[in-house]
Amino acid sequence: MASISSVGFLQRSRLSSSHEHRNRSLLNPILHRSGSHVTSRAVTHSEFSPLSNNLIFSKPLVIESSCKNSIRNPRLTEILNKRGSSSNFIVTAKASASASAADADGHHEIVEISKGFAERFPALVTGFFFFTWYFLNVIFNILNKKVYNYFPYPYFVSVVHLLVGVIYCLVSWSIGLPKRAPIDKKLLSLLTPVAFCHALGHVMSNVSFAAVAVSFTHTVKALEPFFSASASQFVLGQQIPLSLWLSLTPVVIGVSMASMTELSFNWIGFGSAMISNVAFTYRSIYSKKAMTGMDSTNVYAYISIIALLVCLPPAIFIEGPQLMQHGFKDAIAKVGLNKFLSDLFWIGMFYHLYNQVATNTLERVAPLTHAVGNVLKRVFVIGFSIIVFGNRISTQTGIGTGIAIAGVAIYSFIKANMEEQKRKVARAHES
Repeated sequence: MASISSVGFLQRSRLSSSHEHRNRSLLNPILHRSGSHVTSRAVTHSEFSPLSNNLIFSKPLVIESSCKNSIRNPRLTEILNKRGSSSNFIVTAKASASASAADADGHHEIVEISKGFAERFPALVTGFFFFTWYFLNVIFNILNKKVYNYFPYPYFVSVVHLLVGVIYCLVSWSIGLPKRAPIDKKLLSLLTPVAFCHALGHVMSNVSFAAVAVSFTHTVKALEPFFSASASQFVLGQQIPLSLWLSLTPVVIGVSMASMTELSFNWIGFGSAMISNVAFTYRSIYSKKAMTGMDSTNVYAYISIIALLVCLPPAIFIEGPQLMQHGFKDAIAKVGLNKFLSDLFWIGMFYHLYNQVATNTLERVAPLTHAVGNVLKRVFVIGFSIIVFGNRISTQTGIGTGIAIAGVAIYSFIKANMEEQKRKVARAHES
């Protein structure tokens, strides 16, 4: 037998007797179920007032019944929602010796489930998500670059990133956190192009990280909105407003300025970052075509598994012989076996967690907040990487980086506002 107690608040009101009778007639059939005896203790009768249509409760109350299971009734929730209450309500049951006597007395109330911390402080919870996203991203970029300083094999390291993430997903599925969503051939065919682009963009990003400074790679990757706009206009045939193109001008100028005087510049690092931009642009395009009802955690898990299979062959053929000859030996000789394995594990874990938290964070916020979050994330990564690694940058590189980030911010704000206007028009048409 189950028993649930909850605290609500009673707001006095004075509705007409007919209104009172109508509301009780709606609620009573829900409370009386197949002969169950409902009793309430420490309960005050609701009084009604024409000044308010809210039905809320003021005193601690317990509802007990001889029913074996809790009764969650959608109709009751609908009735209360119409009267201005957004909470969920539940009637619970427990055996009681005095149930029949209390039922005859005619005292019936509704139990309101008290709000949790996340519902009472949504801004605080969202802020925590953003902080966690930034923290994990910064730690990943710092540890990743430190590994490349003594183990410059980006293809193999990319495989490690995905492998640790896949193991994490499999363990999570095995304990039901989350429950694994089934996948069929149709969904697999939709997710495979997304995973391929994800794998290509991830590997090329790591090639760039290994070749040049982290701050420079992220500066070049600020060009991603330019590639996204180009693909939308020339591949998908979507008309891009002039304001968006103009907002991308400072991005192109800023990246060009930073590249010309970047002390760590080389064409492998620059070209790999550019290929990464193209790959992630097409990942976004294919992701829109692969929209499903599956939750984001399961989708990312399946994408990680497919991407791992895509990354394995090039890692084996391109870096395999070097790794077997001297790659592993040199790394172990420099830092020791325990630290080497520990570093590989943690960069893989931080990579998976920051991507997962990023996905969960962006589901909680509006597009404009999403845009601000992405811009600030890049600023955080560039700033912390310069501080931690002590990278010397020229004045022109610093100014160029600032201009590029400002351009991305302007572009993101304009695009987010456009998306919000589209949603408002769509909602207006639906209503």
